Amino acid sequence: MGNKISVGLLGFGVVGSGVMQIIENNQAELIHQLGTEVHVKSILVRNPAKSRNVDLDRTRITTDPEIILNDPEIDVIIEVMGGIDEAREHILKAFSAKKHVVTANKDLVALHGPELQEAANQNKCDFFYEASVAGGIPILRGITGGLSADRIQQVMGIVNGTTNYILTKMANEGMPYEDALQEAQELGFAEADPTSDVEGLDAARKMAILGRLAFSTDIELEEVEVSGIKNLALEDLQYGDQLGYTMKLIGFAKCHDKEVEVSVEPTLLSKEHPLADVKNEYNAVYVYGEAVGETMFYGPGAGSLPTATAVMSDVVEVIRNVRLGVNGNIVTEPRFKKELKTPDHRFGQYYLRLHVKDEAGVFSTISSLFHELDISFKRILQNPIKKHEVAEIVLVTHQTSLGNFNKALNQLESLHDVLDVKSYYKVEGDVEHVAGTTETL
Repeated sequence: MGNKISVGLLGFGVVGSGVMQIIENNQAELIHQLGTEVHVKSILVRNPAKSRNVDLDRTRITTDPEIILNDPEIDVIIEVMGGIDEAREHILKAFSAKKHVVTANKDLVALHGPELQEAANQNKCDFFYEASVAGGIPILRGITGGLSADRIQQVMGIVNGTTNYILTKMANEGMPYEDALQEAQELGFAEADPTSDVEGLDAARKMAILGRLAFSTDIELEEVEVSGIKNLALEDLQYGDQLGYTMKLIGFAKCHDKEVEVSVEPTLLSKEHPLADVKNEYNAVYVYGEAVGETMFYGPGAGSLPTATAVMSDVVEVIRNVRLGVNGNIVTEPRFKKELKTPDHRFGQYYLRLHVKDEAGVFSTISSLFHELDISFKRILQNPIKKHEVAEIVLVTHQTSLGNFNKALNQLESLHDVLDVKSYYKVEGDVEHVAGTTETL
């Protein structure tokens, strides 16, 4: 490595332009950190004629990826083009050419991360992807570096800013889901097609990556259980608020006795939980380690410069490794063969809202059903809807297995007096309430 290290950019959208901005504006800091200049030599774009908010030397722009991948002067490839198949092909070619790769591509890493890491190691190259999860929050390096000597037992977080913005508006302003989504789209927090965000798919990809790194095991994307926010009702957010909870789309990754579970689901968080105050488009990841206890990482989960900052942290790490001669030495073998937790081994509290006949003895029947499954109630709210001769019952259980809770749901469906199971959600971080365990509205 001489007085300059050359970088090739694959893609020049929101993140790519942010990377260019940081490199050009922070060159003095980079030279001080690394002892060398960082220079973007070539940039792959789809449309060279497109107007951009960054002034570019047109001689650096190309539509041919081979020019970048085969350039012997380019040491590091930064992939910010998105997509899966084409990006994977380019990265594998980069490794074959002995080039290090930094990517922000969560979809690619979630689906092909282990394969790409193995290819990087075989070619003595670095493969880093800090920006693929939670934008500017240094969560991956926190897990693989700062917490690497600990046994991480749980990672849970708000890892999708779009859904967090929508839920904040619904909870704080009583805004219907459709209106909150539209506002998020107008402000640029949600895509024109928000499916990946609101159905939990984006968060699932990130949780697969987090679980894989936290537990050093081979978690696959299809093993992440996913539920989104499209069908949330304002009533559940309002009842949750009354009971001391706030609704968030939470990603969970847990490991106990080599059994793992990874999921993404709307969750009623106790207002005392550290994640409860994370609002609008912000992300936060809560990590519990056996030795360190509770830690939390918080910050902007997307955006040009926050994500570009994470990309550049990886670039700096690559260059430092070059200077030390330690590139391509990441451990890729899983620490243990995982087993997925069965529902009987997954424990938690649950919120349940029912519509039942407003008649004497109905609640006694429901209570007996839950008692037979060894499920007790922590909170009970009952609200008669007199004009329909219907009562609305809200229950919050004590700790129980998911297996037993699912059995209770199935049996409730068959009860003549239960008109409708309106909703049910996981409850996390609950505490005992001074007011007692039962209330009637």
